[in-house]
Amino acid sequence: MTQSDIVISSSDSERLQSKAANGIRRLGVSPGARVLFCVESSANLLFAIGGALRSGVVPVVVNPQLLINERTPIVENSESVAIIDSPKKLAELFSGGTDEISMFPLTRPMLYTSGTSGTPKGVVSPLLDEADAKKLWSEEIEQWSFCAEDVHLVCSPLYHSAPIRLSLSTLLAGGSIVVPGKFKADEIVKSIKETQPTTTFCTPTHLQRLVESGHIGELGSLRLVLHAGSKCEDKLKRIVINDIGINKVWEFYGSTEGQFSVCSSTEWLDRPGTVGKARSNRKILVGEDEVIWSSCPSYARWEYWNDKPKTLEAWDGDFFTVGDLGYLDDDGYLYLRGRRDDLVVSGGVNIYPVEIEFVLQNLSGIEDVVVFGVEDERWGQKLCAAIVGSVSQQ
Repeated sequence: MTQSDIVISSSDSERLQSKAANGIRRLGVSPGARVLFCVESSANLLFAIGGALRSGVVPVVVNPQLLINERTPIVENSESVAIIDSPKKLAELFSGGTDEISMFPLTRPMLYTSGTSGTPKGVVSPLLDEADAKKLWSEEIEQWSFCAEDVHLVCSPLYHSAPIRLSLSTLLAGGSIVVPGKFKADEIVKSIKETQPTTTFCTPTHLQRLVESGHIGELGSLRLVLHAGSKCEDKLKRIVINDIGINKVWEFYGSTEGQFSVCSSTEWLDRPGTVGKARSNRKILVGEDEVIWSSCPSYARWEYWNDKPKTLEAWDGDFFTVGDLGYLDDDGYLYLRGRRDDLVVSGGVNIYPVEIEFVLQNLSGIEDVVVFGVEDERWGQKLCAAIVGSVSQQ
């Protein structure tokens, strides 16, 4: 068993998070300031993020695979006091003593999202007092019933919000984590057999790779398999539910900015395509323009870093939007159509690429498909589809 396959307990993580907090302070980063992390995913990266959050420091977590010209604007925009961009610098955070840290993280990581604009936007949350911090993180623990018996398998990179949130929530609940490193289907299966996790979070891409490798059934030993991050196609979803178990697979819909809905497999099978109902402490509204809005508790508010116009555009009172389009059925179940910037208007008719993709994805010979609009002199825009599979043009 490699170091990355070791089950790390909540008590061990507490010590390591407090050591990381001490290391961050030694760099001269004070509460409210930002420290940027641009390193590969690892347990130590998670503990450094946790140590920062629990000492009131804002960790800016960046994808280490970004090219220099992609990374530089983020580094400059973040105004970070310190930068951790190598395994050596990360290890040095744990080389000293310990600092006292808060019981719960006092904010959320600052992550960059480009949405459909192509321009990275930093999503930042305010520093919270102890009471509101407890509300924010207890909400996630209660949503998924994390407890001391849980072992969370980290399948996704720790520069995304969901794996950070779910991993830290498990540790806060007294549970343990396993961080195998970069996703490989065979390695994930090996880790499941050796560490016996109870929960995990996957993207549909991860699930597809496990299906293709013939190992999707291995996740049936877990009590909870969460997925989000992109649309899970109908065929894949049904295979996953069948091979893992109807009571174990859950989907949630959200973004770097905030969370909207949750959906059990039973609900999805009754209403194929839905992403569920509003999660606890949220309400979902859909306007006449089909833009989706979610209410947000005061302790979960956020803004776009150094971009007041974009922030004002995203908020309407206690409700925010990330520009996604959809509709609610009579029972309050949400369905997504795509993003407003993805909308194709052809001959004066609104066309939602995601709905065309849903139809094409279920045709024989098509493994994956992306539908998009291109300019057209006669129609204004016309649809094109990029297809992966054995199907040929007729």
